[in-house]
Amino acid sequence: MTEGRALVVGASHAGVQVAAGLRQQGWSGEVVVVGDEPALPYHRPPLSKAYLAGTSSLQDLALRKAEFYAKHDIRLVQSTVTQVDRAAQQVGLNDGTTMGYTHLALCTGGRVRTLDVSGIDLPGVFYLRTFADVESIRALAASGSHAVIVGGGYVGLETAASLRALGLDVTVLEAAERVLERVTAPEVSAFYERVHRDAGVVIRTGAQVSAMAGDQRVREVVLRGGERIPADLVVVGVGLVPNTELAAEAGLYVENGIVIDDLARTSDPRIVAAGDCASHRMARYDRLVRLESVPSAGEQAKTAAATLCGKERPIAALPWFWSDQYDLKLQIAGLNLGYDELVLSGDPSRDRDFTCYYLQQGRLLAADCVNRPRDFLKAKQLISQGLGVDRAQLESAAAAS
Repeated sequence: MTEGRALVVGASHAGVQVAAGLRQQGWSGEVVVVGDEPALPYHRPPLSKAYLAGTSSLQDLALRKAEFYAKHDIRLVQSTVTQVDRAAQQVGLNDGTTMGYTHLALCTGGRVRTLDVSGIDLPGVFYLRTFADVESIRALAASGSHAVIVGGGYVGLETAASLRALGLDVTVLEAAERVLERVTAPEVSAFYERVHRDAGVVIRTGAQVSAMAGDQRVREVVLRGGERIPADLVVVGVGLVPNTELAAEAGLYVENGIVIDDLARTSDPRIVAAGDCASHRMARYDRLVRLESVPSAGEQAKTAAATLCGKERPIAALPWFWSDQYDLKLQIAGLNLGYDELVLSGDPSRDRDFTCYYLQQGRLLAADCVNRPRDFLKAKQLISQGLGVDRAQLESAAAAS
């Protein structure tokens, strides 16, 4: 069945890809995308990079131009979905109205994880999730002022690099013993700490924030133990919480995300989900995984659209990610879950290009490739094949020119 109304909740990358995929797969009925921001749906990853640094505009970030939605008869509705009524096949909106659907896709994404400390609501303290957040940060990002970044993950480090490019003094506070501790090997963490320190960023690990202090606006970040770090602005980047409340209240199975099968179906086979809000059991890693990744969101969304059109296109692509900081492009192939061996090609203690390979019982699980696009492409191929690898060949892999 390709008629009726396909309703997509969430004007995210996944949501827009579901809508586009429905038309590509032959859906002839209505396609409606409901999102809660006033702008056209846009790419979020550049927010902490090019958009914060002022080298791209919101128009540059648009996932699709306005003409695309008109040409393909995709209706964008600015509203917030407050309830999913599976029995009546309708959703409730925040203005009290309802909207019916024939097929439903939940692409609700996530929201920033908040920091539970006193003073967090002071003016000058920001989270970074939307273009409006970035515009507020840029308004205070005067050259020579002091920014404190709470969180040493990818978003925190990308934000630090962008603010340094704007001429700010930057301190990064990370609660763990090293930056990127949750996602990468100690050698890669040490490399990024060195790069940021060389760029003038102060990196503080094992730094527990206990409060924000100030008068009419934030002036200091207070650490556990009493130390005070001066701050003209603070950006908090301590992770993402998947938006699963709609699904849970509708009785769908939720476990660190809306659980989907290989065809992007939720526990209600009439409803699909995709993107940061979705958890998928990946046979390659034998576990349920929720990925915060544009490529994975796109892959799940294409499958979801096919499923709504009565076709089978199982989720199969290898997960991959990227991060841009200064002149460095980090490309990550696969997931390093459960690795038992590291193989390095290049020397991260002195070079600005290298690859860190993660192996499990001789099989390649993942690779972190810094300024080595050829290694990245080769690693994707090797991981997808699932074969054993020659360690000597990995170690001697040459950087791309």
